Amino acid sequence: MATAARYYAKPGDAEVFCKAALVKSGLPDTDAGMMASCLVEADVRGVDTHGLARLEQYIGRVTAGLVNATPKLEISEKTPVVAHLDGDNGFGFVVATKGMEEAIKRADIYGIGFVTVDHSNHFGMAATYVLQALRKGMISLCFTNSAKQMPPFGGKDTLLGISPFAAGAPSKNEVPYILDMAPSVVAKGKIRRAARRGETIPLGWALDKDGNPTTDANVALDGSMAPIGGPKGSGIAILMDIMAGVLTGAAFGGEVGDQYKEKRPQNVGHSFIVIKPDVFMSSENFRARMDTLAQRVHGIAPAPGFKEVLFPGEPEHRLSETRKAEGIPYADAEKEMFENMAKSLGIPGLHLSQTPLNA
Repeated sequence: MATAARYYAKPGDAEVFCKAALVKSGLPDTDAGMMASCLVEADVRGVDTHGLARLEQYIGRVTAGLVNATPKLEISEKTPVVAHLDGDNGFGFVVATKGMEEAIKRADIYGIGFVTVDHSNHFGMAATYVLQALRKGMISLCFTNSAKQMPPFGGKDTLLGISPFAAGAPSKNEVPYILDMAPSVVAKGKIRRAARRGETIPLGWALDKDGNPTTDANVALDGSMAPIGGPKGSGIAILMDIMAGVLTGAAFGGEVGDQYKEKRPQNVGHSFIVIKPDVFMSSENFRARMDTLAQRVHGIAPAPGFKEVLFPGEPEHRLSETRKAEGIPYADAEKEMFENMAKSLGIPGLHLSQTPLNA
């Protein structure tokens, strides 16, 4: 039975708890801190499906030897602007952060950087790496792939992953453009969250194993995800597999390991493309033009049922401001998971308040 109870944690406390759990599980201090920051950032931005709710599962895989806690990341130079990174089966957060860092470094010198990655794992919220580029004033495109969870358009059996495509562009005074979208109607993490909390899901999110729409989250987990826009979502999913799998040398076409069902390395792939705006015009001019675009979007009269028109990335930005003040809300299922993890790992528990922190 689902409950509406929520417990609030300071983002800083959540990060300390997460880092301690990862260090206890064998990660070096720096990598644990990096991964903890990525997971908490997802929770702060409201992408709860890719935050601390997944920590127990990640720890289970690394302690079972299915993920390399201390990968040796190797960069192979292809051209001055292109490189390949072998992730050595490390956590996707650690590998992807390094991949984006290398793409940014090349873009800073040459105007564009392109880094492909193989032998990685699930890297969490795709916007994490877009934000990494935005902090350096860069435009970025981010691709990744995942285990099969969706049939190609017109098919019955699953073949395609539902990994998100992400992109970002900096602004001056307005919220920067951030797109982070899955080719399915919703991310599968929302199905897992509903199942964990005993909640139903809206009709149209997923299908049962026979291809029928379902509102039962557990039935959906054994079925498949519904593509957004039919052939359009299917086409985007195939593009993700091309850019993150076929091109990178990673697994693709239904071969990516399922981190929830299979006891083997995932061999996830990523691609990061970074562009330095001042190759084309001054950074100041580009940012000002981005502000103008955002303002023109805001200036459109709202359609019936809407109070305002928002720019991509703006809802998450607003929620992050709220959660920094109120704390990150967790449900009973997450609270119990954190308590069990603290006990089993022998680390201090995560302090949770029954009321918002600014109440």
